[in-house]
Amino acid sequence: MAVLATTQSSDIFLANRATGTIALSVTARDGGTHRQTVHEAGSLRVRFPNVTAGALEAVIVNTGGGMTGGDRFTVDIAVGDGAHLVAGTTAAEKIYRSTGPDVAMDVSLKVARGGHLAWLPQETILFDRARLSRHIDIDLADGASLIMAEAVVFGRLAMGEAVVGGFLADRWRLRRGGKLVYADTLRLDGPISETLAQRAVAKGGIAVATVLLAPGDERALEAVRALDEQFLGEVGISAWNGIAVARLCAEDGARLRHDLIAILAALGTSVPRLWLQ
Repeated sequence: MAVLATTQSSDIFLANRATGTIALSVTARDGGTHRQTVHEAGSLRVRFPNVTAGALEAVIVNTGGGMTGGDRFTVDIAVGDGAHLVAGTTAAEKIYRSTGPDVAMDVSLKVARGGHLAWLPQETILFDRARLSRHIDIDLADGASLIMAEAVVFGRLAMGEAVVGGFLADRWRLRRGGKLVYADTLRLDGPISETLAQRAVAKGGIAVATVLLAPGDERALEAVRALDEQFLGEVGISAWNGIAVARLCAEDGARLRHDLIAILAALGTSVPRLWLQ
């Protein structure tokens, strides 16, 4: 009977897990970018607060207020020929403690020839014993462009919260014209705080980010490196194979956000207004 009760409890837990889907495509028309198709399901919603300089802004809202083990979310964005989209989130995404299963997040970003996408969600905050498995797949046509920034903060220092252990698997793949040009995987499992404390990892920092620019070249490097004395954390940037990648590490989320905003401005991108509220 005990085994049956445990199985039933597990089935109930899985049945109550949150799911959410956003499938959005945009097209260029009449001198601007417009929604073509919008599909929402589960606890994810997308809103369009304004149109500026020909670019459409999309803001993703998680009505569930956070994510925890067993939740599954999918975001699929397609930018058509010549369209310009700025996409982000209404707030930092919180990943709460899990009793075992991972939060599964799958992000697919497609940009057609002449299109431009700025993927700029606010930080992902991991709580102690959180588990997150995220896949980000990017497909750029020849002549398309992308700038994206993803930040992860391990606990909220101002609230006295620390991440002792947990799991994070973050897999990125970028293809241009169908050819793989960038692959990156971050994996932290078990004693996260001990790992981050190591000098060769984060030297005690609890906030990290990656900025990806495609196409990216030496000009991007020069623009970011010119800000070196303004950064509050550690920042490094490299360019190869027609892309530029910046890595950031800071003592806390506030310092990381300061550096991210500075880098994006240097690269000619303004952050969504919700970042500044």
